[in-house]
Amino acid sequence: MAEESSAAAAAGEGRMTMVVGVDESEHSYYALQWTLRHFFAGGGGQPQYRLAVVNAKPTAASAVGLAGPGAADVLPFVEADLKKSSMRVIDKAKELCAQVSDALFEVIEGDARNVLCEAVERHQAEMLVVGSHGYGAIKRAVLGSVSDYCSHHAHCTVMIVKKPKHKH
Repeated sequence: MAEESSAAAAAGEGRMTMVVGVDESEHSYYALQWTLRHFFAGGGGQPQYRLAVVNAKPTAASAVGLAGPGAADVLPFVEADLKKSSMRVIDKAKELCAQVSDALFEVIEGDARNVLCEAVERHQAEMLVVGSHGYGAIKRAVLGSVSDYCSHHAHCTVMIVKKPKHKH
């Protein structure tokens, strides 16, 4: 048991962990960039947080839905496309996080709400950062907001980063 806790301490070097959820939206990339600027910028010293960047990959079945005959024929193609999409998201996240030497990148299959809350638990994170699409109350209720769900169910501080509207 002591070996496990010392291994965990060595991995985290006593730092708190911050999980950032990313998907293909510009809102999630903005949230990641904001996080990097405010918590991981230069300074020369060791950052206060360890960074875990998490992408939730939907299951092929959930992406296709319960379609009729022939849906099973499509699933392998949908799965391949979802995998490529997740790899693009992680590649872009890695580019953005170039200055963070020990950042962790994960693709976890499942609904983003559950994946992010489970990542918080798994990493014993102190903070979860998600981007906001800026939907109104009705659209949030219909679509189901990941940030709203996480703010109520994640067992840590949840920071919702909203991209400012451009001024003309």
